Amino acid sequence: MTDRLAAMTFASIYPMYVAKVERKGRTVAELHTVIGWLTGYDDAGIAACVADERTFEEFFAQAPALNPDAALITGVICGYRVEEITDPLHQKVRWLDKLVDELARGKKMTSILRS
Repeated sequence: MTDRLAAMTFASIYPMYVAKVERKGRTVAELHTVIGWLTGYDDAGIAACVADERTFEEFFAQAPALNPDAALITGVICGYRVEEITDPLHQKVRWLDKLVDELARGKKMTSILRS
């Protein structure tokens, strides 16, 4: 699973994140806030990740500042309990999936950002 995740590009998944949140009435700006909270990327950084087709492994390895509060992300996404995932890359990808899912489900931004 991790090899597949490591080779998958952020650019291939990003449009799905955008579609998911917009379909539920949320904005790309809110999506970028969530991605930025987890990774430290700003809008230009996210655009660069999409443009250069960075793999998820590169996306997280090159992230400006992984949020130390990311460990507060708990729950189930895609059948996995995120706090129990032992592989670091797999856990980071699932953290991002969980945040996007919470955004699409209409949770308050303060709750999503664990503040």
